[in-house]
Amino acid sequence: MTDDQSGPVPAPYGTPDAPRVAVRGEARLEFDPEIARIGVTVSARGTDRRGALNDLTRRNSEVLELLKGYGEAVEKLETGAFSITPELTEKGRRDRVRTYSGRVRVTATVVDFTALGELTTRLADLELTRVDGPWWALRPDSPVHREARQQAVREAVTRAREYAGALGSELVSLLELADLGAEGPGPLPPAPGGMARAAGFGGAPGGAAPELDLEPERQTVHAHVNARFTMSPPAL
Repeated sequence: MTDDQSGPVPAPYGTPDAPRVAVRGEARLEFDPEIARIGVTVSARGTDRRGALNDLTRRNSEVLELLKGYGEAVEKLETGAFSITPELTEKGRRDRVRTYSGRVRVTATVVDFTALGELTTRLADLELTRVDGPWWALRPDSPVHREARQQAVREAVTRAREYAGALGSELVSLLELADLGAEGPGPLPPAPGGMARAAGFGGAPGGAAPELDLEPERQTVHAHVNARFTMSPPAL
């Protein structure tokens, strides 16, 4: 088959003189996490809007002050949702506000895991404060992702060479190398790590809260590639 403009066009399949082999390379590696995220939700409630707002502002400031006090151990602070909501009485001809409730959510990214247990329990010991997490993770630009992709490519080459060797052939050239899902839906992402929760409803009696022992959860990195090669004619 020829093309007047581009010359010969290779057949989309193998030939007796140039058989093709298609394989998938996979890698599944485990690494220690690089960061941990915790979510902190502070709440306030009162019959007076200004009073509820003042309490919420004060508790939010206490949380931020505590987090910032850990210096470089806390890499990033982000304030998410804020709300102050009037709650109406259930009965009555006229709308009357029974109470006001407010919430502020803060997300902290922690890089020093030796401080994480103490930080978590100190946050949970604050008044009307809820703590969610930690969510362990790798950085998006972590070199471990490159390591997994390279291993998947090596696995594809090894698998193709084994198939060719079983036929008495050798690999000749690479025709295509593609991420799994590059030309269609890929695999689903791995499920997030486990989560611990703690909530504080006032100062703990008897001094400081005990430090929580947290063990970092190992992270699994997946990599998949599709590869197609030509090989020498087999010795059948």
